[in-house]
Amino acid sequence: MPKYLFSGSYTQDGVKGLLKEGGTSRRATIEALAKGMGGSVEAFYYAFGADDIYVIVDVPDQTTAVAISLAVAATGSVQLNTVVLITPEEVDEAAKTTVSYRPPGQ
Repeated sequence: MPKYLFSGSYTQDGVKGLLKEGGTSRRATIEALAKGMGGSVEAFYYAFGADDIYVIVDVPDQTTAVAISLAVAATGSVQLNTVVLITPEEVDEAAKTTVSYRPPGQ
């Protein structure tokens, strides 16, 4: 199942909601969301820095990941980033693939 890293920064309203509900409640909400979409949460962390939250999820496909991203972003409570995670085995397979490419100007 494909893995995705969602990272996000809470807006002011998002922080207010987090303070009201607590961190474990938000984790439970995200776990239920992933399960409802046929996936699961591998990791869930809050952090200091540019982003407030990091979540790694396994979901069935890219369409599901986009649907989750759109639904969460539409709330306005989190500015969300989504990264497709690639396994070492997928990199090995890609490295064996022949690609015909000409650099610009050559």
